[in-house]
Amino acid sequence: MTETTFVVGEDLGTVLGVWAHPDDEAYLSAGTMAALRDAGHRVVVATATYGEQGTEDPDSLPPDRLAAIREDEMQTSLAVAGVQEHHWLGYRDGECGSAEGGVAAVARLIDEVRPDTILTFGPDGMTGHADHRAVCAWTTEAWRAAGGQARLLYATLTPGFHEEWGALNDRLGLWLYGDPPVTPEGELALYVTLDGADLDRKIKAVLAHVSQTSGLAAEVGAETFRRWWRAEAFVAADRTP
Repeated sequence: MTETTFVVGEDLGTVLGVWAHPDDEAYLSAGTMAALRDAGHRVVVATATYGEQGTEDPDSLPPDRLAAIREDEMQTSLAVAGVQEHHWLGYRDGECGSAEGGVAAVARLIDEVRPDTILTFGPDGMTGHADHRAVCAWTTEAWRAAGGQARLLYATLTPGFHEEWGALNDRLGLWLYGDPPVTPEGELALYVTLDGADLDRKIKAVLAHVSQTSGLAAEVGAETFRRWWRAEAFVAADRTP
């Protein structure tokens, strides 16, 4: 049986997702985006960098080559989720924290798209990555400058996620850059759990980022990988310290 559960009482309207690297949007929101697109909503995604430093073998995958690979992977992944509008912000991978113009770039997107809901990282950056934190800061400042009219939702995790997957996450060093976020389910603005064909679709979107996910999926096993990120959780920015 296919099950997609939204715990949210209001229409998300037009949605803009702002992320740091290709695959961030898939892990944290592919199920949400697919469901919204199926319901006829406009979904726009912006990615700050091409993720050109995302390899442990830069000799075989120098930045220019990896950037081109990840651009193609991104196109494939978004197509799985039904997303047709995407923007590259053109920043260098690993340098968002010191880059200039990020707030203005996101502000232009907000002005162009006029979203009802904006999805991005929380101040914790999910994994604590400096690029993730910078994108949150850019998006939050641009949202405030636009009058805070859209809902701004930060990606988070639930206590249940940490209970179920804590050992695996620790083994993989997922929180290398800082402590992970955690938000009780009762405080969430949006909570999506996926099963059946809906989960299959999300995992297909995530696995489309082959350069980043193929080794990880092989390491943890197909079934574990499939269940690992089946839930997507967001908390309202005004509920976040």
